[in-house]
Amino acid sequence: MTIVAIETIRTEAHDNLVWVRVETSSGLSGLGETFFAPEAVETYIHSSVAPNLLGRDEAAIAGINRDLVRQPTGYASSGVEMRAASAIDIALWDLLGRKTGQPLYALLGGKSRDTIPVYNTCAGPHYVKRKRGTDVDAWFGTDKKPHPLDDLRAFEEEPERLARELVAEGIKGMKIWPFDRAAFANRGVGIDARQIEEGLRPFKRIRDAVGGDIELMVELHALWDVASARRIIRAVEAVDPLWIEDPLRMDDIAAIGILARDTRIPILACETLAPASSFLPLIASGHAGIVSCDPGWCGGLSQARAIADMAAAAQLPFCVHDCTGPVGYVAGTHLSISAPTAMLQETVRAYLRGWYADTVTALPRIDAGVMTPLDGPGLGLDLAPAFLADKETKRRRTALQSGGIQ
Repeated sequence: MTIVAIETIRTEAHDNLVWVRVETSSGLSGLGETFFAPEAVETYIHSSVAPNLLGRDEAAIAGINRDLVRQPTGYASSGVEMRAASAIDIALWDLLGRKTGQPLYALLGGKSRDTIPVYNTCAGPHYVKRKRGTDVDAWFGTDKKPHPLDDLRAFEEEPERLARELVAEGIKGMKIWPFDRAAFANRGVGIDARQIEEGLRPFKRIRDAVGGDIELMVELHALWDVASARRIIRAVEAVDPLWIEDPLRMDDIAAIGILARDTRIPILACETLAPASSFLPLIASGHAGIVSCDPGWCGGLSQARAIADMAAAAQLPFCVHDCTGPVGYVAGTHLSISAPTAMLQETVRAYLRGWYADTVTALPRIDAGVMTPLDGPGLGLDLAPAFLADKETKRRRTALQSGGIQ
């Protein structure tokens, strides 16, 4: 089989996402996805990627991934080139699974476990659905009408209720980011005592409400300078979080080392690094306490599997990132089932019970805080027919024709 067409799919309802379909001469197609700047990724795919992929053997995943992650620019970041490579790579793995009739976790090396515990990233149904701007409430999605599953609004206003609700569902952990408002206000430089106390308050209220019945994760979104991040980390040590996530720009290994040496809390790193080669010096430094990546940003499942293997070789726990889209989420769940040291699967219940379920045909089952992977061929899902038929869904296709590329 050869690659005969590449299609991109976007919708204004989710204007940070782009889906990619890779079609073959046999009629089979594979589905991929990436997040942020979808117009730029789409343009790059059709102008630069498609001309070099059309006509190639779709089973040559390693060679195609090598070529895409080593473009003249963008090969040491999760920029447009890397995100395009990620979406294409996920689609090619999906294709291989469909061709062989096997789920992705089997192709990635088989199961390291049958199920995996999940934690809840406390976003709401409208979180990061818009392009990022200076309005923090628009970015958070809290400028919309209240929603029963707006866990971001809940961790700011009713953290006790939210914590008790998650514990009752059997959820193993909850991740929140109450210091982000200060980061937006201060542009990430300097944090005062009042802002520290305000950011710490939800963590204290959760601990008072449920004690140690749920793990706490501190998300800092790489928004801070070293001095501010150090002050925040010292403050949150009092609530004994499971990890500190992305306290500053995570490509600065020396700065990460300053923080890591100054705290007993593991630093989780990092969804924003790409590709696998970018993780090698970080893991070798010993500064990362937990390794994380996003298959939709780091160069696809090919690179994510290599990152998971490096984490295992260094005897470090591994967690796949998810707070983007349903295809990337499901790709990550397959890796979590396969990766030797995977410890938890990130989920966003507001997405899983909302627009994820409206966008794709299947999602992994979660019962009592434990996820069971999809067993269908490849990813085990497709884009939902109703989603594809929606008038807001836009599709663009570049195909190989007898007269050339069209």
